[in-house]
Amino acid sequence: MNARLLVAGVGNIFFGDDAFGSEVVRALGAHRMEGVRVEDFGIAGLHLGYELVAGYERAILIDIARRGGAPGTLYVIEPDVDAPGPPPDAHRMDLQNVFAFACALGGGVPPIEIVACEPLQLDEGIGLSEPVVAAIEPAVDLVRQRIARALASMSRPEGITV
Repeated sequence: MNARLLVAGVGNIFFGDDAFGSEVVRALGAHRMEGVRVEDFGIAGLHLGYELVAGYERAILIDIARRGGAPGTLYVIEPDVDAPGPPPDAHRMDLQNVFAFACALGGGVPPIEIVACEPLQLDEGIGLSEPVVAAIEPAVDLVRQRIARALASMSRPEGITV
């Protein structure tokens, strides 16, 4: 694995604003970055769990989060992935379950940040609401800043350049 940083979009494109992570990753995907793997995991939570224990030094996940702000508000969340919770359940695809699954796999989960957007609607249907569409470019900029910060803070073993 050449990538040291995982940037993962998560969400369900069939539930309105839940597609935010996928849309941000699609916008980011046009700009390749050395040392960074950018991937849309969608609803493949188990695959994301496996990827989180694949040896990355850090991970940035992009998702939605209801935190009470105005729709389109962006947040940076640093979850406690080691906090005790229910055992992993292959039928749940929320991030708490993904973290529990990754921890159960062993091998260590890297430090994680979540760049999240406050949704307006999560009803069945394809397409983001206007406030969430307007948050995509600012989210791309924010993720790029977080990538630069993460790469700068990671140790650089001899022979590896970023």
